[in-house]
Amino acid sequence: MMNIRYVHTNIVAKDWGFIADFYENALNCTRLEPSLDIGGKWLADGTGVPDARLTGIHLRFPGYGDNAPTLEIFQYVEQLERPEPSAANRPGYGHLAFEVGDVEAVRSQILAHGGKDLGVPVTHKLEGHGTIIFTYMTDPEGNVIELQSWDGVSRYGAVDAA
Repeated sequence: MMNIRYVHTNIVAKDWGFIADFYENALNCTRLEPSLDIGGKWLADGTGVPDARLTGIHLRFPGYGDNAPTLEIFQYVEQLERPEPSAANRPGYGHLAFEVGDVEAVRSQILAHGGKDLGVPVTHKLEGHGTIIFTYMTDPEGNVIELQSWDGVSRYGAVDAA
């Protein structure tokens, strides 16, 4: 069997610093310095983007310690495509899901930091799985985020209330 390990999820941002601040402040991600400013033929060849140059940073996801997967937030310098409006059912990257102790408290935090609602908080019993409280939202640039809580108990370890 091949040795495979999940490492990061990438968001291409219009303003990487602004979006990094959002994930730090609204969802308790931790900035991993130093930031990046890279480019050259090697990056253009690897990404398929001519003259690729990008800046950005990695953020450690909350709840996993020092070896957590990261959220890589990059901004292509002068090479952004026009995005389509956010939608939960768009093919491709769907959403980042965060397990939280209190969906409404974290929802309020996201709204206070410039995020937006896509749906409304819903409570639903799934037979054989328990009761979920969840909602879909977006960060300030339209990337979809899911907040979820199962029976008020974490399935993955301790979860802060907010």
